Amino acid sequence: MKGPFKAPSIWFVISLACLLILGFFLLYPLVTVFLGSFGRGGASGWAMVFAEPKYGRAIINSLILALSVTGFASLIGVPLAWCSARYDFPGKVIVSMLPLITLVIPEVISAQTWLMLLGNNGVITQWLSRQGFNPPSFYGWFGLITVMSFTYYTYIYIGTLAAIRGFDIQLEEAAQSLGTSPLLSRIRVVLPIVLPSILSSALLVFTLVLGNFAVAMILSHKIELLSVMTYQAAVSESGSDPALQSTLASISIAIVMLVLFAQRHILSGSRRETTQGRKAVAVRLTQWRGALIGLLAGLVIVISLMPLAVLIAGAFTRARGPVMRWGEWTFANIERVLNNAPDPLINSLVYSLWATVIGIVASTLISYLIVKKRNSLTPLLDYIAMLPLAVSGTAIGISLLMTFNSGMVSMSGTAGIIILAYIVRRFPLGVRNASSTLYNIHDSIEEASVSLGVPPFRSFLNVVLPLMVPAIMAATVLTWTTTVAELSASIIVYSGGRETLPIQIFRLIDSGLMAQASVYGLILVLMIILPILAITRIMKVDLFSQGR
Repeated sequence: MKGPFKAPSIWFVISLACLLILGFFLLYPLVTVFLGSFGRGGASGWAMVFAEPKYGRAIINSLILALSVTGFASLIGVPLAWCSARYDFPGKVIVSMLPLITLVIPEVISAQTWLMLLGNNGVITQWLSRQGFNPPSFYGWFGLITVMSFTYYTYIYIGTLAAIRGFDIQLEEAAQSLGTSPLLSRIRVVLPIVLPSILSSALLVFTLVLGNFAVAMILSHKIELLSVMTYQAAVSESGSDPALQSTLASISIAIVMLVLFAQRHILSGSRRETTQGRKAVAVRLTQWRGALIGLLAGLVIVISLMPLAVLIAGAFTRARGPVMRWGEWTFANIERVLNNAPDPLINSLVYSLWATVIGIVASTLISYLIVKKRNSLTPLLDYIAMLPLAVSGTAIGISLLMTFNSGMVSMSGTAGIIILAYIVRRFPLGVRNASSTLYNIHDSIEEASVSLGVPPFRSFLNVVLPLMVPAIMAATVLTWTTTVAELSASIIVYSGGRETLPIQIFRLIDSGLMAQASVYGLILVLMIILPILAITRIMKVDLFSQGR
């Protein structure tokens, strides 16, 4: 005789509901893209890719670009992190601005402002021409590697800096006490412990470069890249080819998945644990050494801030069509944008607000299930929730458009599909931030509330949720800043009249109207920087320590 039926817990039911929602809006579209690559009654996308050499060249070029940028970003980020952690030098305080710079300047603005400096009509290019020099074109490999390296090196800087600051200096001192030279002790003792963080950050940069759309589209020129060809296949004027775009999107997903698998394999084989000990005291550098390091660090900061300075100047510079009249100032650009074309601003505010609110609520609940209410479904829920990290924005946009273009859930041409793309694209940020705090909240706190007769869900709302507020606030700002600047997915799914600020900036850059693009870019930067300043300065939340 069977025992009485035991009803599933409320948390199991909620986990199942979350799994079904994620499966429908995330997993199902990705499966649709993969199946679409084999075609329906026509030629397979894989046959077209293997038949055309340009697609093979695009894959190789994308891998070369990713390796090159990762290498140059590491050459900038790792030494800068070491100097920041181990030395005091003039201007060191300014280096702390690096994480802020990363969030404040979106990729599309970086590409735009570098062109305003070194493009065919750039201010530096024009000045050099007047001096009798003919600088090489900024389009192509030089521009791509330069802009992406100075866009992504901060990721390596942040990861490496955290690892060096957490290193127990007593291990290095013990090696030196045995007669090992300082340089050799750092190679044998410090490097093996710090290396996993460097590799993890470098592989993150590698995947970001592979999926980069904004910079690649603006600066690639005649260089064939996978992200650009995927976008072109999706928006071709002669009619998009579903099989081809599905195949290219599937290839980009497969490459990133292989990189992430390699990352896990490398890190699992090089994992070293140390007990928390004494941190290194920063050595004050004086005279020429301090001046040299301060100068080099300052140069990196100046180059990083250059896009922001050029953006501000461009917004107030008089222009006639694509010709910028540097030195002639005007408010006409701002008046023209705010009076005649405010729709992209309104759209960005509305879409990003909805996406941020929905994404944070959902990610907070899912992270709570994964960390505190583990059951047979939560491992799968955890895996699917992190899946967007392995998918480029272009691939996400294509998958959503193909899946929800018709049928019972038709979103094509609506604001809903843009908001959905935002949520799916940035959803893992909220999960990572909320989870990082939940691991530090002891289960006994919630159990005490339940033992006093408070229902489990109300205990979560009254006890656990208030403790998560700092992490939720940090996740909200990070989600907002990355959502409002999102381009690669939204440019695939948007329709006429629903342009956002990044889309409008991209279109204006393509038309050569840099002055108007600068105004929209300045508005976008303000929409990003004001929430960051509010949460870091007014509410005293450490934005960059929350599960980044």
